[in-house]
Amino acid sequence: MELSDRKKIILSAIVEQYIRTGEPVGSKSLLSVLPMSLSSATVRNEMAELADMGYLEQPHTSAGRIPSNKGYRYYVDNLIDHSALDEVQKKQIESCVLESSKDPDKIIEHASEALADITNCAALSTAPTVTGSTVTRIELVPIGRRTAMLVMLTSKGLIKSRVCRADGDITAEVVEKFYNIASASLIGTSLDEISLATMQTLAASVSEEIFTMFSLLAAVSELAHDASRSDVILEGQSNLLNHRELESNTYELMEFLRKGDAIKSLVKAADGKDLNVLIGKEAQYKQLEKSSLILSKYNINGNDGGIIGVVGPTRIDYAKLIPSVKYLTELVGKLLTQALEE
Repeated sequence: MELSDRKKIILSAIVEQYIRTGEPVGSKSLLSVLPMSLSSATVRNEMAELADMGYLEQPHTSAGRIPSNKGYRYYVDNLIDHSALDEVQKKQIESCVLESSKDPDKIIEHASEALADITNCAALSTAPTVTGSTVTRIELVPIGRRTAMLVMLTSKGLIKSRVCRADGDITAEVVEKFYNIASASLIGTSLDEISLATMQTLAASVSEEIFTMFSLLAAVSELAHDASRSDVILEGQSNLLNHRELESNTYELMEFLRKGDAIKSLVKAADGKDLNVLIGKEAQYKQLEKSSLILSKYNINGNDGGIIGVVGPTRIDYAKLIPSVKYLTELVGKLLTQALEE
């Protein structure tokens, strides 16, 4: 059933006042913030009807009303502007991540940290998706007689690096042969096709340096394995302690987030959607019944990248946080695209 304009205004005012104060909203306090002149009796009747329709709840007999999950859902879907972000807010977000714009590894990490600080919620993020990803570049930089830095770049914009130790000297000849193998057999190869057995076969092609080469190629295999993992990075979990409505299950929620498996499944379900807002029981996990998640997808070169989002109480400021999360993910996508083109 579609709500009347008056009910929409009253529902919006209740949601926003409850988000602001955390206290149940009564008809008298509502009268002072409504943009129209209504009697107290009319407001009470409208609130009673909204409650009957499932948009409001009454926590105690004598208390005012608070939004239900259904009320929040209607508010998010119909009553706020998802693009409402002013220039000051945009610059605040930009200042937090632009300093890392030349380092793809740091862009997502700094974006999550910034989001946790800005929202006072827990922030989560994933690296660019690796489904269908191939190796586009491998760098080998000797840093010692038997040690080198390996850097791998994938077609989806993911960069992985590690220091490896070889079983022999990393000479100029070894480096040249490594690049020949990489160029002929690794560049353009799908990540899931790179295995230790494959690396062993490739190393055997240079019999005189087989042990040194296998050490380096085994490290490439480990990088490919690391790149294939879809870990969820969490920042600002301690922010959840600042929300009194989560007090009864804060530590249970933090442990739930730390374990990560359920969050990974939620992130995976959200992949492909530009924005996904899950409110309370919509997430279908008991630990999240008092929480909401805002998940937004970033793109790299027009392709699906990863997810950035926040976890907080259902009483989060959706009108502010949804545009902030969306703008941040757009910015991350642009920065990653630029960094990978340079």
